[in-house]
Amino acid sequence: MPGDSTRPIMDRVKEALFSIIGTRIYDANFLDLFAGTGSVGIEALSRGAAYALLLDLDRAAVRTIQENLTLTRLGENAVVRRMDAFALLRQPPDRIYHYIYAAPPQYKGLWLKTLQALDENPVWLSEDTRVIVQLDPSEQESVSFKHLSLLDERRYGKTLLWFFENSASVAEE
Repeated sequence: MPGDSTRPIMDRVKEALFSIIGTRIYDANFLDLFAGTGSVGIEALSRGAAYALLLDLDRAAVRTIQENLTLTRLGENAVVRRMDAFALLRQPPDRIYHYIYAAPPQYKGLWLKTLQALDENPVWLSEDTRVIVQLDPSEQESVSFKHLSLLDERRYGKTLLWFFENSASVAEE
């Protein structure tokens, strides 16, 4: 039987992510901002998320996401949009999102720009919202936000997952 070392690291990161989220994914709304193939948003749906919005600016990526949703038969509760993530985050949300996942292209500072956009438009951050950013550890830098608090951080090889929550929900505890 093959060991973990034969599986792609991103599969292990995705598995770890959903182990951390656990049963809280049931009936949750999931926003995948830089969806790529859609694998994370689709995984959320397969684990019981009520709804997923998968966003990517690249036309080929959007086509791939739509094909993957068709293959998995999970498209009924998903919306795929070809749109700039930052344009979306400047608008009010169409619903409360329990999870906002951002795995933007690396080495461009987009992970930080995403967190700043959410912090500047906190209507995206309900008391139950968790923001998860995926980045290369070499990009990591100290951050401070008005509406986001670091909840957890996990490293898997050359992948770092940062978990944030609404600062208001921390203050209420």
